[in-house]
Amino acid sequence: MTASWRFSTLADRHRALGSNLEDWSGMGTAWSYDGDPEAEYLAIRTKAGLMDVSGLKKVHVTGAGASHVIDRATTRNVEKLMPGRAVYAAMLNDAGKFVDDCVIYRTGPNAFLVVHGSGQGFEQLTMAAEGRDVSVRFDDNLHDLSLQGPLAVDYLAKYVPGIRDLPYFGHMQTSLFGVPAMISRTGYTGERGYELFVRGQDAPMIWDRILEEGAEMGIIPCRFTTLDLLRTESYLLFFPYDNSEMYPFEDDPCGDTLWELGLDFTVSPGKTGFRGAEEHYRLKGRERFRIWGLKLAGDKAPGNGAPVFRNGEKVGVVTQAMHSPLNGWTIAIARLPVDCANEGTRLTVVCPEMGEIAATTAAMPFYDPEKKRRTAKG
Repeated sequence: MTASWRFSTLADRHRALGSNLEDWSGMGTAWSYDGDPEAEYLAIRTKAGLMDVSGLKKVHVTGAGASHVIDRATTRNVEKLMPGRAVYAAMLNDAGKFVDDCVIYRTGPNAFLVVHGSGQGFEQLTMAAEGRDVSVRFDDNLHDLSLQGPLAVDYLAKYVPGIRDLPYFGHMQTSLFGVPAMISRTGYTGERGYELFVRGQDAPMIWDRILEEGAEMGIIPCRFTTLDLLRTESYLLFFPYDNSEMYPFEDDPCGDTLWELGLDFTVSPGKTGFRGAEEHYRLKGRERFRIWGLKLAGDKAPGNGAPVFRNGEKVGVVTQAMHSPLNGWTIAIARLPVDCANEGTRLTVVCPEMGEIAATTAAMPFYDPEKKRRTAKG
């Protein structure tokens, strides 16, 4: 934690579960627990799990110029975003390359909460705010507890009226266990789930109570890196771990386009004027690679960074892999040549520990491709 400058009020809970609080984005984060990571994955896929994702950065953008700042800094048309709704968006640099993603929550006519990861999101917002009638405030007292899984709604329904009617990417200002909370129907798992935005002083009580009362339903605490198993199946990218910032090109500077990452859907149709817009549109059709899926032979997942070969030539890299005993597959997210972005091309992954692993290209998401689970009603 030598690099950490942000602190979760749940740190002692994570230590008690065996975490060394590894640094992520400046916050000591529970990358590991003493328990079985497979059990945590299964809990979220079949019951529910509770994670502390407070390492995500929370930024309030308020004032008369708030919508102009969001409009300039992100790829979404926020004039169509009403209070009580949220949207996933990307942020680009002047070269049209991806520098962060975020979820934008509109909390009022002139008020937004932008939640982003370890990229340049805060810097993008402050740059866009220069000279505007707007306040951009970083908020680490706001903690983010993620309750994910098919039984999450059943637990919350005991305490939060109307939670079953909250639509996907909707959020509500409410209370939980007698303290204020903003609850959003969002997450990073591909399951029906909720993020509980609460004050730091309330987070330990909420954490303890959910785990104590939810134990009979199978709700358990889950480490932050359980998300890697879930996101691989659900095609959810994690900056910079799927990007060229982590796996540099041999003859090209770091930086990936939304077309290459498969994130071009985050640009509202016809939108212009956001940072990097001109280059974004210019670079369509000039993809150097595609982020694509692989189905792998056997039940052992290769390590991140394992090279991918075609006919003896290195052509790509595995960015994240996992094996699911629940779904009976070993799969990976990979950076591949454009002509491999299809179904059924045979490749080989070379892993130092396991040798050569046969692989076949496959479209993502692997799990719940129609997204019926995360968008379920009632």
